Amino acid sequence: MKDRDCLALRLRADRLQLLDQSRLPQTRGWIAVDDVETLVEAIHALRARGAPMIAIASALFVAVRAAMGDDKNTIESVIDTLRAARPTAVNLMHAMDAQRGALDAPDWRSAVIETAEGLFDHDRALCGAMAEHGAALIQPGERLLTHCNTGGLATAGIGTALGVIRRAHEQGKDISVWVDETRPLLQGARLTAWELAELGIDYRLIADSMAASFMAAGAVDRVIVGADRIAANGDFANKIGTYGLAVLAHHHRIPFCVVAPHTTIDARCPSGDAIPIEQRAAAEVRGVAGAAGELCWAPADAPVANPAFDITPAALITSWIIDTGVYDAAAVATGALEAAATPHETEDAHMKAPS
Repeated sequence: MKDRDCLALRLRADRLQLLDQSRLPQTRGWIAVDDVETLVEAIHALRARGAPMIAIASALFVAVRAAMGDDKNTIESVIDTLRAARPTAVNLMHAMDAQRGALDAPDWRSAVIETAEGLFDHDRALCGAMAEHGAALIQPGERLLTHCNTGGLATAGIGTALGVIRRAHEQGKDISVWVDETRPLLQGARLTAWELAELGIDYRLIADSMAASFMAAGAVDRVIVGADRIAANGDFANKIGTYGLAVLAHHHRIPFCVVAPHTTIDARCPSGDAIPIEQRAAAEVRGVAGAAGELCWAPADAPVANPAFDITPAALITSWIIDTGVYDAAAVATGALEAAATPHETEDAHMKAPS
C-alpha cells in the first residue's frame, strides 16, 4: 500500500495510526491501530471522529488487513463490525459498502486496497471543491459562527465547514470566527480553536449559550456548520446544538449554511425523521474528562439524556454547500441532493453499495 498522511491519520509501511483527538489540544498522541477492537474503541471514544475521517480510517484499516493476508471471511467480519460502529454517520456505511463491493472483484485484495486509497484521495479533492464553492459565498469582513469541529481533524483534506472558512481566509477576506465550545465534549473549544490558531485565523471562543446574544447584537453574519448525514429532503444530522443555532439564525435572519461532501447525503433516507440518533454515556454530561483527569460537577447518579446529534430541518437552511455545488431550498425541493448523492454509487465500480 502507498503511504498516506493527513492531519489526523497516517499510514506508513502498512501500519495505520490515528491522532488521539480526545487528548488535544494539550497532547499530540498517536494510536497504533493493529486490530479492529482498537479502531472501534477509538470511534466510540471520539479519539477518531468526523464523518469523513472515520470512514476513511475504517476503509484503510480494511485495506491493511487485506494487505497483511487476512482471508475474505475475516475481512467481511471486520467490515460488518466497523459499519455498525457509528450509526448516524452515513459516510462510514458508504465506505464499508464500497469495501464489501470490492470483495467481489477477481483480485479482491488489490481492489480493497485501491478502494481505500481512492476514498482517501477522493475526500481530499471533495474538501477542496467544497472550500471553493463555500468561500465564494463569504463576503469580506464576515463574522462567522461555527459549531463542533469540521476541519482537517475530521477529514483527509482541509475540512468541510472549516475548510470553507480556511479558504476564505486564504483569499484575504479578513474574516473572523465565533467558535461554539460545543458541549458536552467541547470539540469546538478543544479542536476547532486549536485548528484556527494553527492556521492564524482570527477567532473568539464562546459558550454555546452565548450565540443568541451575539446574534441579537448584530455580531454574526453567517452560521456555517458540517453534517454527519443529510437526508434526501435536505434535513440533516449534526452535533447536538446545531438545530438550536438554526432556529436562532432563522429568527435573526442570518444565513445558515451546511457544508458536507456528497458522501454524507443519504438518498435512501427520505427525511431527518429516519436518521438514527446515537445516545452517548451519561458521564459526558455529568462532568468532563481531559488531560488533567476527570471532574464531575453533577451528582454521581444524576439521570442524564445525552443524544450525540440533533436534526436540523431543511426549512431553516439557507444553503447546502456540497462538492458538486451550492444548492438553495428551491433546488433541494426538486431533488438536487438526491442527484448529488449518486456519484458515490456510479463513479467507480468498487464503490457501489450492494443491492
